[in-house]
Amino acid sequence: MNTASTAASGKGAGDGLEPRWLSDDEQRVWRWYLHATRLFDDHLDRQLQRDAGMPHIYYGLLVQLSQAPHRRKRMTQLAIDAKITRSRLSHAVARLEHHGWVRREDCPSDKRGQNAVLTDAGYEVLRGAAPGHVEAVRQAMFDRLTPEQVDQLGAIMQTIAEGLQPQDSGADLPWLR
Repeated sequence: MNTASTAASGKGAGDGLEPRWLSDDEQRVWRWYLHATRLFDDHLDRQLQRDAGMPHIYYGLLVQLSQAPHRRKRMTQLAIDAKITRSRLSHAVARLEHHGWVRREDCPSDKRGQNAVLTDAGYEVLRGAAPGHVEAVRQAMFDRLTPEQVDQLGAIMQTIAEGLQPQDSGADLPWLR
């Protein structure tokens, strides 16, 4: 199999031809990307568990709510923004409610919907956790990169995110289920 010529041809899966295999360089970058993102996620999760008693996903939900008007957001929108299923969000919010950091309210404009609301206690937990979390992000990522690499990484991540952002509101995405 000639992976380089197949990749360069722009042809592949779905057209009955040979898949567009990754080149050796692409395979190396892909594996480093997977390795780094898994290590990074684990690093942040361990830091938040140790310092704030919460997993990274809960921290992210508290941040989302802290930045929302009146520190409240519709549960459906929170699932979309966090890129998690509604079921996983419901479980996470139940745990946050148990800690007194979030409460649910019926949505006044839609009797079927609910809002998640960041409580004052949740806001204080977030304020206490943020400095350590930011330092963990800084040490793990930004302190290792030059300003030029930060700019490049930002441009690369923006390109990837924009290319993956669904344009079709009917897309079958887990956080829309």
